Amino acid sequence: MASHRKPRLHQLAGTTVRTAATLALAGAATATALEGTGHASPALSPAQAKAQVARYYEQAEAATEQYDGVKERVDRAQRKLDGLQDEAARRTERLNAARNALGSFATAQYREGGIPATVRLFLSSSPDRYLERAALADRAGSRQAAAVAAVQHDLRNVRQVRTTAEAQLTELKADEARLAEHKHTIETKLAQARQVLDQLPSEERAAVESGDSGTAVQAAGSAAGDAVKSVTGDESSSAVVHEAASAVSGRAAQAVAFAYSALGKPYVWGATGPSSFDCSGLTQAAWQAAGVSLPRTTYTQINAGQRIARGQLAPGDLVFFYPGISHVGLYIGGGKMIHAPHPGAPVRIAPIDEMPFAGATRPA
Repeated sequence: MASHRKPRLHQLAGTTVRTAATLALAGAATATALEGTGHASPALSPAQAKAQVARYYEQAEAATEQYDGVKERVDRAQRKLDGLQDEAARRTERLNAARNALGSFATAQYREGGIPATVRLFLSSSPDRYLERAALADRAGSRQAAAVAAVQHDLRNVRQVRTTAEAQLTELKADEARLAEHKHTIETKLAQARQVLDQLPSEERAAVESGDSGTAVQAAGSAAGDAVKSVTGDESSSAVVHEAASAVSGRAAQAVAFAYSALGKPYVWGATGPSSFDCSGLTQAAWQAAGVSLPRTTYTQINAGQRIARGQLAPGDLVFFYPGISHVGLYIGGGKMIHAPHPGAPVRIAPIDEMPFAGATRPA
């Protein structure tokens, strides 16, 4: 019998089988009696569901920020690869033209090179003219030698460009594989969050999905948005400046105004606007509207300005959350921020206390 085949199980006597089955059933019954729930999962309270969904969203957003960073690197690598391939094509075209010119010269030289120079001088009807032509040919030969050296140099350059392009392609493929891994993680965590939500009654599900403060905060935000527009010159308004906008000026005002204009737009992971955003995509777009270039991800944005203590926060500052710096919002004053929370929750105003505070940065 081959070693890889499964060994036959010994036949048990009928009584032994019945005894084993009885013990197994008894054990299962005892376990069920002790646990009281059998195989059914215990029902989650709204608070438990909210905590579990929040955990999945946090994990999905951490993967999203990793995805955003790798995606930025992939895009940069692809642009570099495209440039290298174009450069290699141009250099190869020039190299081939130079090779063709050298080939024509070599053919002509071969045809004339069979007669020694002294014989050609003897046979010439005009020795003076021959010597003049020979001198010109010698100078042409020097130029052709230089041309050969130039072709060899171009050939080395083409090889170097192609080698660099191949290395860039290898790096690009590795990053694309990492991109696929992060995408899979994001989709898995979002699916797990959806499974938890689908187990809840519709009213409880809506409450969990709504996340933060709701319509009262949105109304306050609308008033502050009008005030910010008056500060930035977008609209003339005689409204009293809201607390959230009272300290806004300059570029910070423009960033805050952009964030207000994004209220209600959907969260889409990997998005940087103008119709949808993820959290770092929103803050990047807001400050870009103010003429300040921020890096793409939360863990790079936190190092893109002056670090600010929580007690020094001013409108326009970036506020970061969770130990892994996986979420960011734009501070608007009054202990509130505008942020893109998670899929299913649009860009909104929320208190900065609703998540574990990790730090703050002032871009300008």
